[in-house]
Amino acid sequence: MKMTPPLQLLLTHPGGAHKDDFLACCVLLAEAPVPIERREPEASDLEDPTIAIIDVGHQHEPARSNFDHHQFPPDQTPTCSLSLVLQHLGLYEDAKLFCDWLEPAEWFDCRGPNETARRLEIDRDTLAKLNSPIDIALLRRFALEQRLEPSHPLWEIMRMIGQDLVGYLRGLRERLEFIETHSKILDLRNESGASRQFLYIPRTNPLPEEPSAGLGQYLKAHGLEESIVGSIYPDRRSNGYGISRYNDHPGLDFTRIAEEPDVHFAHKSGFLAKTSATELERLKQLATLSLK
Repeated sequence: MKMTPPLQLLLTHPGGAHKDDFLACCVLLAEAPVPIERREPEASDLEDPTIAIIDVGHQHEPARSNFDHHQFPPDQTPTCSLSLVLQHLGLYEDAKLFCDWLEPAEWFDCRGPNETARRLEIDRDTLAKLNSPIDIALLRRFALEQRLEPSHPLWEIMRMIGQDLVGYLRGLRERLEFIETHSKILDLRNESGASRQFLYIPRTNPLPEEPSAGLGQYLKAHGLEESIVGSIYPDRRSNGYGISRYNDHPGLDFTRIAEEPDVHFAHKSGFLAKTSATELERLKQLATLSLK
């Protein structure tokens, strides 16, 4: 969904910058390429729906473009300003499912480093070692600014980050719907007769730019991560198919089919094969021969 009415300004707090307000601004820039100001909001700002108030103002009123979380009770599930913006844009559920970094970011902002480390089942020293100089530099530079306009290098970088994140989530949702429509699960048997399942994607016209994209996310979304051992999907470089392990499943070794006449590539580590075969029955046969 688009912001309504169209935004004219993003406003967030002055002083130290954090990942949640920085990324919330990035996401909103992807929707509305407008200036950013870092200052305390006035009463008139909070009433103006064309000014997005982010991580400041003690109000969460999406209809007026106010996205602060600091007024929430301390026992609420960690929810930061980025969470609120993603919710408003209808992207939050997919972000929670497919962006593994989001939950730690929420916890860090709302609970601090000690609780976040416990949540991740690591010690605080390990958490500190995950800090990136990219994060540090971008947040420091953002904190130094009072107003950012289009064409400013940092503004442009922030918009690119937002465009990539929003584009990933919206494109992934389209891809998952495509897989839902076209895929099927193949139930095959290994040498001992045990059932092994593959996710099969047929060739379509037009062919997606990256036919194997989104398969892992689809399996995660449908709770199939434990039952699927591999996938069969159109090869974008030929008219044939790729066959690969899922999550590096140990029950598959594609070197076992390296000498098959219609297999033109089998990775020496056994995780991937490419075949000129196009008939489903032959693809199932090759996948079965690869099972241990």
